[in-house]
Amino acid sequence: MANAATIGISLRDLFLFNNGDLYHSYRTFGAHPIRLADEQGVRFAVWAPNARSVRVVGDFNGWDGKRHVMEPIGDTGVWSLFVPDLSTGTVYKYEIHTQDGAKRLKSDPYAFQAEVRPNTASVVADLSDYAWKDAAWQKRKQEVSPYHEAMLVYEVHLSSWRSWGKELFWTYEEIADELVDYVAGMGYTHIELLPVTEHPLDMSWGYQVIGYYAATSRFGTPQQLMYLIDRCHQKGIGVLLDWVPGHFCKDDHGLRLFDGTPIYEGADAKRAEKPLWGTLAFDFGRTEVQSFLISNAVFWMDVYHIDGLRVDAVASMIDLHFDKPPEMFTFNAFGGNENIDAIRFLKRLNETVFRYYPDALMIAEDSSSWPAVTSPTYMGGLGFNFKWNMGWMNDMLRYMALDPRERMRHHNLITFSLLYAFSENYVLPLSHDEVVHGKKSLLNKMSGPYDQRFAQLRLFYGYWMTHPGKKLLFMGGEYGQFDEWKYDEPLDWKLLLYPKHAAMHAYVKALNRAYGEEPSLWERDCDPGGFEWIDVHNAAQSVIVFMRRGHAANDFSVVVCNFSSNHYPEFRVGVPEPGRYRVALHSEAAAFGGALAHAPEVLYSTKTSWHGRPCSLLLDLPPLSFQLFVFAPGEHGRSERFSALHGRT
Repeated sequence: MANAATIGISLRDLFLFNNGDLYHSYRTFGAHPIRLADEQGVRFAVWAPNARSVRVVGDFNGWDGKRHVMEPIGDTGVWSLFVPDLSTGTVYKYEIHTQDGAKRLKSDPYAFQAEVRPNTASVVADLSDYAWKDAAWQKRKQEVSPYHEAMLVYEVHLSSWRSWGKELFWTYEEIADELVDYVAGMGYTHIELLPVTEHPLDMSWGYQVIGYYAATSRFGTPQQLMYLIDRCHQKGIGVLLDWVPGHFCKDDHGLRLFDGTPIYEGADAKRAEKPLWGTLAFDFGRTEVQSFLISNAVFWMDVYHIDGLRVDAVASMIDLHFDKPPEMFTFNAFGGNENIDAIRFLKRLNETVFRYYPDALMIAEDSSSWPAVTSPTYMGGLGFNFKWNMGWMNDMLRYMALDPRERMRHHNLITFSLLYAFSENYVLPLSHDEVVHGKKSLLNKMSGPYDQRFAQLRLFYGYWMTHPGKKLLFMGGEYGQFDEWKYDEPLDWKLLLYPKHAAMHAYVKALNRAYGEEPSLWERDCDPGGFEWIDVHNAAQSVIVFMRRGHAANDFSVVVCNFSSNHYPEFRVGVPEPGRYRVALHSEAAAFGGALAHAPEVLYSTKTSWHGRPCSLLLDLPPLSFQLFVFAPGEHGRSERFSALHGRT
């Protein structure tokens, strides 16, 4: 039996691990280069409580497990071994002998690196040797509240943003040298990376994970990913990671039946199986699984300086019946379909992350109507600080697909979201999920002939950007990608050679800039006082008018959206203050592909009361248009706080 202390493993840590309380378990488990008794080598530790024996195999021993047999540490279920003369780059697996006499070769659940697929072994890696240069970013991040700051996320799938050809991927460093400048130049505040955790199947996009602690080797080394993140931070760009705790893939070298028994997925197949995806759900009630997953969330923030996690498929975690046929239904102890273990896990996850990283972003991708997702756990909530607003997205995409002549009968689709917009802290997502598998690109979701679709998309983006809530756009949407997203091909960047797509690109850049410069569009995203309808009931003309307010008394913007194909040359809009209104953006400006060669830059209100306001603006309202007006009694520049946080000049 192993003496844990002699190889640097704390029995107290193993006690905490077994109880679900070891939140930095990656420091104990996995393969760690250490010096022991004047010998340099690698310490291995793995949890396999029901194994008959566990061995370490690799090129260093001819894949013969008899030469390196691991020893159990008490009754913790943990096995360990120090192997001298090994170093980083060593390829290995665990050879697990099960109680029924079978032999399984398993990748290390805590491996920091893996072989490039289709090879499946783990690789010894040292993650401590990268010299970070993001201290200024970390300091600035601690000085602001994400609820009152701009958040405009660019969602990126690394292998298809750019590539050299089929399966000829750019490295993390090559991506960093181009992507970061592009994102900063476009005015985004964050990037969100589709899962970069190791996965065996390209077409899964990374959502069927095999190595939770290993950044995929498709794009290079862990240090190269650190360089990408570091460059983002130096440019004032936050980095979010798609994180997939809801399920894992069934590949034989992974977590499934890891020691011959279901220790990660749980024994009840009806609960473990995810038939729609062909994956397995974690057993959220098992304490060691809690240590594994919560540590993993902490790991990405601790070691890789990730700023937050978008937690995938929360609805599938908390609903025992999610996407399952009736014959697979199970029920909790109270007869309901709520997964009580998963709910407790999510609360504990968020409590732990915020204990270590109070400025983290924990964003739930949740398609359910579960209440209080973004409320603190002490108030009965799940403890996230943001949630994707899937209802807004579905309603608006349905609305934009309608013929403009039909929209008067479906006006509620654009107004309903404001009835619940402040019930949670929302992100408005236009994500990869909406532009794949025959769903069409955003441009092709718009109704009407080709030319009209660009006007519709500009209008839609304008409403999206000014609606309460933080923002997320999937790559390619910024220039009107015409085809739906294909995971194995690069984006159609050549479309920027065509005037309409180039003009769309210019429009999105200008819209992003206007968003970042106007605190009224984000300071009070989570506050009902930050939004006010001016004209909500004009279904007959398919026009809506509303205000966004910042913290300062006279910091407000007026938004006018004409969702009809009619031109209203003298359209009056009530405003609360007399004076000067700057046209921050007009979607029909010629520079953006519109019909106005000379869009107005400034309008002055008159004392004609309208819409219950003491003053009004008289507008020329083109069909399918968006206009943003900023009250500007004295011209002001961009938000100093936005510029400071995101390194803009």
